Amino acid sequence: MRVVIALGGNALLRRGQPLDTELQRSNLREAAHAIAEVADDHQIVVTHGNGPQVGLLALQAAAYEDAPVPPLDVLGAESEGMVGYMIDQELSNALPDRQVATLLTQIEVDEHDPAFDAPTKPIGPLYDADRAAALEAQRGWSFGEYDGGYRRIVASPEPRRILELDTIRVLLQAERIVVCAGGGGIPVVVTPAGAWRGIEAVIDKDRSAALLAEKLDAHVLLMLTDVPGVYREWPSKTGEPIADCTPEELEALKLEQGSMGPKVEAGCRFVRAGGKLAGIGALADAAKILRGEAGTRIRAAV
Repeated sequence: MRVVIALGGNALLRRGQPLDTELQRSNLREAAHAIAEVADDHQIVVTHGNGPQVGLLALQAAAYEDAPVPPLDVLGAESEGMVGYMIDQELSNALPDRQVATLLTQIEVDEHDPAFDAPTKPIGPLYDADRAAALEAQRGWSFGEYDGGYRRIVASPEPRRILELDTIRVLLQAERIVVCAGGGGIPVVVTPAGAWRGIEAVIDKDRSAALLAEKLDAHVLLMLTDVPGVYREWPSKTGEPIADCTPEELEALKLEQGSMGPKVEAGCRFVRAGGKLAGIGALADAAKILRGEAGTRIRAAV
């Protein structure tokens, strides 16, 4: 089967961990072994988040007062290359007999998407109220409350088209494990003259993963995170997570847009587009989710 695996932020950083390169490598080593277990029997495409990384790059760039901060599409490309490099290396180490290819991926969005008027996507580290207020005044950034603190929020438009889709297909035909569309892909728009240019946004990784899985005719979309699955009383994690369900059953739940909501939405989209299975669960349970032994598994109603 062809399986698209979307790694959540916990593949690089656990909650509360600092943005340390060696720490991210160590976490990715664990992720690579979980992916390797799936890759033994299936064709694999890997995508990943970049929220903490792209936010940190923006903050670092802002420290240079005499130079403008690069736009988010450029910072997204930087983070996609950085994280993709580390995933590529750890996958190559875990699967020495397989070839891995990492591809910078542009994804078209609509520059008139209403998301540009209502930013919702959290990026970067967690700040206290005073620091968030200072950055809002200095940089004009918007902030939202998350996990007892504040994170920068940016526009997250709908992904419409994957520009490098044919290249990804060629790599899969060559039996490569492909790492692509990292951080939701680099957001671009088409100009009136038909050229491409980047735009200030960060596309939601799970929505891009669903689009990627659909357009690649994948059988399965796995969204791996730091919880065992979706709980009925989210964000409470009491009792057992939901096991097998339909899109309609999950859509009846009230889920946070800053955490589990986008994953459920993406899984439901993929299944409705013809996908065989969408799974949400813990990183270490990747193979078990495919076997029906763990995670929340979304299938179309029979």
